[in-house]
Amino acid sequence: MGFNCVRLTWATYMFTRYANMTVGQSFGDLGLTEAISGLASNNPNLLSLNLVDARKAVVEEIGRHGIMMVLDNHVSKPMWCCGDRDGNSFFGSVYFDPDEWLQGLAIVANIFKDTPMVVGMSLRNELRGPLQNVDVWYKYVEKGAKTINSANPNLLVIISGLSYDLDFRFLKQRSLKLKTMKKKVVYETHRYAFTEGQSKAWVAGPLNKVCHDITREMEEKEGFLVRGGNPLFVSEFGINQMGNSEADNRHLPCMLSYLADLDLDWSVWALQGSYYLRDRHHGPDETYGMFTANWTALRNPNFLSKLQFLQQKLQDPKSSEPTYHILYHPLSGRCARVIDDQIHMSDCLGASRCIQEADGKPIQMIGSLKCLAVVGEDLPLTLSTICNNDGQSNNTWSLASNSMFQLANRGDNGLVLCLDFDSSYSSSTILTRKCVGLEEGDMRNPQTQWFKLIASNTK
Repeated sequence: MGFNCVRLTWATYMFTRYANMTVGQSFGDLGLTEAISGLASNNPNLLSLNLVDARKAVVEEIGRHGIMMVLDNHVSKPMWCCGDRDGNSFFGSVYFDPDEWLQGLAIVANIFKDTPMVVGMSLRNELRGPLQNVDVWYKYVEKGAKTINSANPNLLVIISGLSYDLDFRFLKQRSLKLKTMKKKVVYETHRYAFTEGQSKAWVAGPLNKVCHDITREMEEKEGFLVRGGNPLFVSEFGINQMGNSEADNRHLPCMLSYLADLDLDWSVWALQGSYYLRDRHHGPDETYGMFTANWTALRNPNFLSKLQFLQQKLQDPKSSEPTYHILYHPLSGRCARVIDDQIHMSDCLGASRCIQEADGKPIQMIGSLKCLAVVGEDLPLTLSTICNNDGQSNNTWSLASNSMFQLANRGDNGLVLCLDFDSSYSSSTILTRKCVGLEEGDMRNPQTQWFKLIASNTK
């Protein structure tokens, strides 16, 4: 599927309280007789292993396939996550004793210190709830980071903010005292359509405004870290892959565009198609999972295809290549490509390079010496040999008002046309159509017209 890393969750108590319990005992206590039967048939040696050795076997097997791992301390007491008052939410919660948590971090970091494919550990997933406090956060985050680094100095240390991994604004006033670990510290954030109750906004629209406002919120709360040179890992994002969530479907292009624009590292929640046990239910489906419930096929191949562009390295700080742009369409996950002197939408692995000197200037396709140009309304986008805007109006492009995405051309007749690609209408043709969703009160969905010039400098 093109993934190179697994974020593998773990519970503190597994290592501090239940380390000597066998897999067979654990599954038996939970009444998972069907799962025990399956293990006996397929991996019988696992049943007699204790939980820690079973975890090591999983980690070693993943590593043998060349896949990196981030070990994520998800909870203390093993249970479904996450709620404000679930007892796992913040330092001092009923199941979240800070000293036992530090003990668990040290144990896990030490166990995997000779496992090179384990590249990072997170301190804690989604700190939250009524006990959250900035001063307490600093105290234990600094202790936790130093604990991991002392036990295993080869690891990246991944740090969660507050309010379900959404908010780092307090770092603008006060830095962590981890200067000796500066190159090892990574911050993590999460984002879904339902984050902070925003599902209703995605359904109600207008989508240009919703995406703009939520992107601005992300910049204010965590994106500023990237602008300041700090690594930011979007360690959870995803959608209901059944395809029946309007909020998720509308949120996804905005999220993909944000990830591409900053070339952020990320992981999808989730791989699993189902669970042995979740909220006391045996074998429930995971509709956000990449796999189907029986783990034998992809649940939503179209979703995976939309991730391919983000699986590329787009911005390399060590590159000497000049910066260019890729014309990206986040709704479809496709990119513009020149084929036989015509412009089409294609998979992004074969994307053509382009450059625009500034907003309002022509967009020139590198290598072809041609620029994007308008022929007329509801007609295919074309390429022109005229790549200056002296007296020309059909080859200049500006971001339309109230949109971060819609590239618009204003012709001599005053008609404003936007790039538009609808994969249900055409397999590859980009049209120029009247812009939608720009005016106040225009609630039409503009996402077929969402295009973004993504900067890259890789070969």
